[in-house]
Amino acid sequence: MKICVYCSSSSKIEKKYFDCTKELAKEFLKENVEVVYGGGGGGLMGHLADVIIDNGGKITGISPKFMQDIEWTHKRLEKLELVDTMHERKSKFLENIDAVIALPGGCGTLDELIEAITLKRLGLFLKPIVIINIQGFYNPLLQMLERCVDQNFMDKRHLKMWNVVDETNNIVDIIRDIPDWTDNALKFARQE
Repeated sequence: MKICVYCSSSSKIEKKYFDCTKELAKEFLKENVEVVYGGGGGGLMGHLADVIIDNGGKITGISPKFMQDIEWTHKRLEKLELVDTMHERKSKFLENIDAVIALPGGCGTLDELIEAITLKRLGLFLKPIVIINIQGFYNPLLQMLERCVDQNFMDKRHLKMWNVVDETNNIVDIIRDIPDWTDNALKFARQE
């Protein structure tokens, strides 16, 4: 199984987010999951990579060249794919993966998550999207997405495009139990 993880590059965040990231990495190691992530060396990105690398797991970083130029990328990655743009990076994240997981993060993480949801809405990405909602971090976003449905900007079926969990226990089994999204999603993507 190959899973893409969206997460923060900030190191100034609370310890609970680092603890959750470590637990997620342990779940991946236990299940021999290959991880794809943003290639960063700091924050949750760096912590995720450190745990995977230190325990002999598989992880691939995907980073725009300018981030490597400013030494933002993880120094110990065996596999680092460099791309030209942030747009290309987001596209690469979704190639040949089995699921997306979003840990807490800032505008970059939110951008990546919303793009994956948008592509799923259009039937262009059909794999599971799992939001790890540590202590309600994502509650405002989830409320906004529900508001989009309530105000008829999205169909109520779109609320099934993602799954929300509060912790990482058995995350791989949870992903295995999520059915792929319907490839006829485009038929109800537009609200009229």
